Amino acid sequence: MKITIEEIGVTQEEEIIIRCREVNQEILDLYNKIRRHQSYISASCGKEIYRVAFRDIFYFETVDSKSFLYGNDRVYETKLKLYEFEEICGGTAFFRASKSVILNADKIQYVKPALSGRFEATLKNGEKVVVSRQYVQDLKRALGML
Repeated sequence: MKITIEEIGVTQEEEIIIRCREVNQEILDLYNKIRRHQSYISASCGKEIYRVAFRDIFYFETVDSKSFLYGNDRVYETKLKLYEFEEICGGTAFFRASKSVILNADKIQYVKPALSGRFEATLKNGEKVVVSRQYVQDLKRALGML
């Protein structure tokens, strides 16, 4: 595979072009990885509204019909529903961890078995998130264990 980087002037728009003989899983994974690093979600923290990059999100959770994004040291509220966030993050490192949580596999420091077939994921910021037993296969897939 040939990779070319070309510097452009400040007035030109940056773009990424992928040329391939066929669109296979490797190309789709690359596309999704690039898209994830460019994508932002609008969310509020207090009275301020932020653009939060996907790469900065540790997990997404719904509690009492409200949706939250958890960052390294801040919690944001968003208008997105769980299924909307799941659709936006398709093909990325995010996976369903329970009925109310979507977790970013890139932010997991380590996992260990918990009670009743569940797993406990310790994140890079020290938080712990429980992965329900029905989503353990998704966890293993996201971590490359399958």
